[in-house]
Amino acid sequence: MRIYIGTDHAGFELKEKLVVFLRELGHTVEDLGAHTYDDQDDYPDFIRPVAEAIARDTEARGIILGGSGQGEAICANRVPHVRAAVYYGGAVDIAVLSREHNDANILSLGARFIEDEEAREVVRVWLETPFSGAGRHQKRNTKIDNL
Repeated sequence: MRIYIGTDHAGFELKEKLVVFLRELGHTVEDLGAHTYDDQDDYPDFIRPVAEAIARDTEARGIILGGSGQGEAICANRVPHVRAAVYYGGAVDIAVLSREHNDANILSLGARFIEDEEAREVVRVWLETPFSGAGRHQKRNTKIDNL
């Protein structure tokens, strides 16, 4: 699967580790930055390109990172046909449901709240979880896409 990934400084270290992990799993990874650590960078500069790539490449998935993942998801969700879900720790079922029910195509990680191993696990599970395709979920997703 093609994965687009991007972050600002807050998720830079974790992104670097996830790129290696994703490639080890056999995915094609497009790293859209940040490519160097800069504590003055701004997440929209890296998140928007990931969201735009996902809107064009409907077979791909995106992973975005930031301090909490919240602002990053807000930024990504401004792009039509993007459904970014936030995970910053806790039950992995949250990520599973974002795929099964919402057909989330971007996972936004709160890098300041999760450890490396937890991040790898939630990413793996999220990528492996299919959209259920259930009529009620598809109907809702279509309504969102048509807003």
